Amino acid sequence: MKSDRTNPGLPTSIEETLKLFDRGGYVADRALATVVYLALRMGRPLFLEGEAGVGKTEVAKVLAATLGRRLLRLQCYEGLDVSSALYEWNYAAQMIEIRIAEAEGVDRDRLSSDIFSERFLVKRPLLEALSPDPAGAPVLLVDELDRADEAFEAFLLEVLADFQVTIPELGTVRAKVPPIVVITSNRTREVHDALKRRCLYHWIDYPTFSRELAIVRAKVPAAADKLAREIVAFVQELRKEDLFKAPGTAETLDWASALVTLDAQGLEPLLISDTLGVVLKYQDDLARFDPAKVEHMLKGARTALKAAE
Repeated sequence: MKSDRTNPGLPTSIEETLKLFDRGGYVADRALATVVYLALRMGRPLFLEGEAGVGKTEVAKVLAATLGRRLLRLQCYEGLDVSSALYEWNYAAQMIEIRIAEAEGVDRDRLSSDIFSERFLVKRPLLEALSPDPAGAPVLLVDELDRADEAFEAFLLEVLADFQVTIPELGTVRAKVPPIVVITSNRTREVHDALKRRCLYHWIDYPTFSRELAIVRAKVPAAADKLAREIVAFVQELRKEDLFKAPGTAETLDWASALVTLDAQGLEPLLISDTLGVVLKYQDDLARFDPAKVEHMLKGARTALKAAE
């Protein structure tokens, strides 16, 4: 367990962690708060999996905001390499320095030492996360790791093992206080067991009706109560359909904001049809919902709402 002296300001209980999420406007259940609390107190990376748009990335953002830490985001993609994630040299500035040094007659040994100093080093998120920060250990978000190649995944595992890297020209950089690490995956491919074993794991599922309604009320307070309830009920019905991409909580919030912009007080079939592209992002999914289907689903959503009252 990391002491408060080395990493101050961390919550001291699960209840405090829930309050931390509340302050950040994130509606978390106790299971998520528990694993976040353990990851923070044990100094272990947190690995979050789940469908796109369920709030995985937001966890890291809320932790950074509520703990007063810097957020360092490494967005993963196919072909991501070490130089983009760790560091690279500012070659243009080095070339200018070389030309100036040659004009002034600076000897080669001194020139070599100068151009491979920290002032020419461009730090990327992984190296930034290992560097000292007066505000405390930063929050390192490794977003959508499943999109990166397995070779990068293996490199990341090596970095997380000891929270250190070696720069041949400068030596080894080791974090005095390890960063708070949040890794997310949409599970487009399986992440290797070796990395998962290094982390504490949590699956973030689609929220229940009551939790999603609480999220809408927190994030889109301008939405009328009837509208918020019908939006959530309809989205919950949508998720029961055989869709290419079921809507996440992010789409629910986008739809609520869009309907508030249209001054809607409740759902109507034509309004749903006109705005369904805010919720569904694939033509094949949209084509499934003709006016009759939309009306049928709206009736089902309202029936579910009455049954829940």
